[in-house]
Amino acid sequence: MRRNGHLSGPSADAAGWAAVALADCRPAPYWLDRADAPAATPRLTGGTGARLAVIGGGFTGLWTALMAVERDPSADVVLLEARRVGWAATGRNGGFCSASLTHGIANGIARFEAEMPALVRLGQANLDEIEATVRSRGIDCGFERTGDLAVATAAWQLDGLAAEAAAADGYGERAMLLDAGAVRAEVDSPTYLGGVWYRDGCAMLDPARLAWGLRQACVESGVRIYENTPVRAIAEDSRGGLRLSTPRGSVHAGRVALGTGCYRPLLRRLRHYLVPVYDYALMTEPLSGPQLAGIGWRNRQGVADVSNQFHYYRLTGDNRILWGGYDAVYYNGGRITAAQDQRPETFTTLAANFFGTFPQLAGQVRFTHAWGGVVDTCSRFCAFYGTAYGERLAYAAGYTGLGVGATRFGANVILDLLGGEQTERTALEMVRTKPLPFPPEPVRSAVIQLTRASLARADRNEGRRDAWLRVLDRLGLGFDS
Repeated sequence: MRRNGHLSGPSADAAGWAAVALADCRPAPYWLDRADAPAATPRLTGGTGARLAVIGGGFTGLWTALMAVERDPSADVVLLEARRVGWAATGRNGGFCSASLTHGIANGIARFEAEMPALVRLGQANLDEIEATVRSRGIDCGFERTGDLAVATAAWQLDGLAAEAAAADGYGERAMLLDAGAVRAEVDSPTYLGGVWYRDGCAMLDPARLAWGLRQACVESGVRIYENTPVRAIAEDSRGGLRLSTPRGSVHAGRVALGTGCYRPLLRRLRHYLVPVYDYALMTEPLSGPQLAGIGWRNRQGVADVSNQFHYYRLTGDNRILWGGYDAVYYNGGRITAAQDQRPETFTTLAANFFGTFPQLAGQVRFTHAWGGVVDTCSRFCAFYGTAYGERLAYAAGYTGLGVGATRFGANVILDLLGGEQTERTALEMVRTKPLPFPPEPVRSAVIQLTRASLARADRNEGRRDAWLRVLDRLGLGFDS
């Protein structure tokens, strides 16, 4: 309840305000909880054919379908989505559209150092092309080329922040190193000790509206979209193509693009490389003018801290704050269930950390939405690619949280592979190689839970990595945010 413009609650500390602020949350992804969401297209019934069939109505599938007809306007393309377009990770993320194809500069240097000049250039061009499509297609998705802030909240993080800023500068990115006063002049939190503003490499957008805009662009370009149409099996057919079986029909296609992330892998080999990690987020009510003035944020950048267990946050078009991350969860056995989209203990932690970061908003702001969703994670933390069925099927997967932008690049790779084209993209080591596979269960669950615990311990121990994390580093599997 409110008293004199403030929330009344059990205490003024962060944990106390969290319980009050979460009291009336809707258990739904904010982006998808819209009265003006487009109506579903019909299910596929009966048999049909296509030159290209796209499986998955997330960003990978949408970009693949749209760019297929942009490359060849005569192309006959069908897109099949098991639920609704944008329903999964595409509509549940933070809306950070990053230029990075490698999940950040440090991860890219660690894995593909020789290719980084090309990967940075290709990533920047990809982001420019996303912006061009949004403008030319009139997609109203709140696209703002604000860049993003990486902030240090502990002293041990400052040296790494400076080193990464210098590396980014070396690859031609505009990285502005900020001391505590300068970063707090951008976004005011007493937890900030320094930061880097990456000026060119990220845009903020509404991911669901981008997906719906791409869906409309596909339909206007002649793509046939069937929602609520899960593909149950893929098999070679007598015509030299592939047959996709659905509950009420089938598609015979010359080529197939697969973009389903961690959901029901239709290729058995992908099960070795992907794990579903749940990410959770909150959305506040719109901030008033005085509330927003209290934290600054005039330049509207995306923000993430550089802890191993990190938060990411940003402003929406109506000045809500999306607050997510920190408590990435792997459920033993790799289960994906609707019940796991809600995790009250994580939402309580997130809310308490929010008020710890912005104590000036304690008692001022409620959360309106709380949700979770699956991130398709691989051991190298950025996408991998491949083909099957004699190169009649191509796939991209494993984006590990930066897929809003990188999926468009992945779609171009898929189309290059299906066309048998030798391009700069297909020549990349990142495209030609695979990540290390995960071990089978139950070892997989034990390894992931041990790693999560070690990363949390490193945050509490001034960043010092324990013996287990050092082993992973030597194997090329080390990861921090």
